This record gives sequence, C-alpha cells and structure tokens, in this order.
Amino acid sequence: MITYLLLAFTVGLAVLSIFLFYRATRQPLKDALFTAALSVSLGLFIYLFGTWVFLSITCKFAFGIIYLLLAGIFLWKRKVKLRAGAVWYKAILTILLGAACILYFTGTTGTPRTVELDFPLKKGRYFVLQGGKGLPTNIFHFSLRGAIYAMDIVKLNKNGTRGNYIFSKRLEDYAIYGDTVYSPCSGKVIRAYGGNPDNIPPNMQRGPKNTNMVLIETDSFYVFMGHLKKDGVFVQEGDMVVTGQPLARVGNSGFSTEPHLHIQVHAKEQRAWYASTPLYIHFNGKGYLLNEVIREKNL
Repeated sequence: MITYLLLAFTVGLAVLSIFLFYRATRQPLKDALFTAALSVSLGLFIYLFGTWVFLSITCKFAFGIIYLLLAGIFLWKRKVKLRAGAVWYKAILTILLGAACILYFTGTTGTPRTVELDFPLKKGRYFVLQGGKGLPTNIFHFSLRGAIYAMDIVKLNKNGTRGNYIFSKRLEDYAIYGDTVYSPCSGKVIRAYGGNPDNIPPNMQRGPKNTNMVLIETDSFYVFMGHLKKDGVFVQEGDMVVTGQPLARVGNSGFSTEPHLHIQVHAKEQRAWYASTPLYIHFNGKGYLLNEVIREKNL
C-alpha cells in the first residue's frame, strides 16, 4: 500500500537524521562534520517534503522541535569548537541546505505566469497534497502534460490529518469528501459532467473522460476542477457562474486514489485549453506550495 510505504519512508528518514546527528557527536571531528551536515540536510528535506499528513501535520512540527532539542543537547555534551580547517564541510552543509530551501520555495521552472482566484472551498483547514512551481514540490503533476502548476487539495480534521485513519476504503472517512466546491471566478461553464462513479480507495480509473469535472472559461483563462462526486455537479454546460457560486461536491472519480480536489488553470490561447500555457494559482493573493496549510484567516 503506497500510503503506508510513503509514511514509513518519512518516519524512517526522520529517525535516521536524528541518529546521524547523534553518531556525529561520537566521531572524530574530521568525520563528525560531514555526518552532521548529512543529518541536517536529511532532516530539512524530510521536514519540508515528508508525507506527515498521512499521520498528522502536528508530527511534522514535533519532529522539528525534537530534532533541534536533541541536536542542541548533543552539541552541548560534546562542547566542540570547529577548526578553521573544516571550511569545506561547512561549505557542503551550506550548499545542501541552501539548495533544499531554494528548490522548495522556488521550484525549477523559473518565474511562472500567475492567476488570481478565490479559494474554492470553505469552512475548515485545507492542505496542499500536491502543488508548487514545478520540481520538486509538484513532482507528480510535473510529469503530466500541461499540469505542472496543478494543485491537489485535501481537508484537515481536528487532529491535523486528512481522514479518520491513515488509510480507509470508506469515502466518508476522508474529511474533504462531499465538501462543496465554490466557483473561484466568474465565467462560463463549457464542460460539466458528474456521471462517473467514485472510486473505492485505492482503486482509480485512468483517463480524462473518467473524472467528474467542471471547466470554466473566462476572458483570459480556463479553470479545470476534477475528481468531483458522482451526481454532485450542480451546473450545466453553458451556465454563467459568478465567484462564490456553488458548483459541485468533492468526490473521488477518475485518476484518483482518495478524495481530493484537483484544480489547474491555463491561459486562453488559440489551442485546446489543456495544451495552453499553465498558470500558477494564487488564492486570494497568495501562492501555496506542497504541504502548506490553507486556513480561512489566510484567505
């Protein structure tokens, strides 16, 4: 099961990063600096990119606090002073940490064109399961044609996780299932379909025709929202909609292993919407990256 494997990978690397720092405190200084650099880089990577939401996003912050405390204790007990000759180790650490942060916050696709939308969900805390400006934060969508800035959004319950269990075959166990999707902009509905069944996790149906969807056309861009609930699409093709109008309910149709809202935006050009220039989404003036929480107060 991919969910358990990803979670085990996250927890395993978190534990390994702490162990490496502990090991560094017991090594000769010439070896300890490299081990510590590896530990910090690994810890930062898993803090930013780990699948903590499968357990609880609280665990992410707990790991960060525990790591800093243990690192401080290890260093205090050893009470070492770095020698001037260790400049290469410090340089490696700086490069690794800097690269991880730069890739996370900027991606690898340069400066994307942006689009301003209203957030299409309400009443709760939401989480960016996939999203960002390219690699490495949006690695799955980056591999799909035209979807490099697409976002997958789930809802967090009071425990900071996306469902009642790490994995469940019951759709109702996922916090976002059945949530109302509101129009993020004003425009014309040019495609609307809600007849496909919701997948029972982890099953999915590949192909663009297997997902329930709403596609909105404006004067300058298209907004696609997919994986909607069976018989949960409220609008029809040709309808004019306004920002904030209810459109559908979140489901699990199409190429989706669990309930979430998929949204992507493309510029309006003289070609098929999905082949047009992808746009990076700003919700209420702010762009969001992988593993970020979207709170009502931020909107």
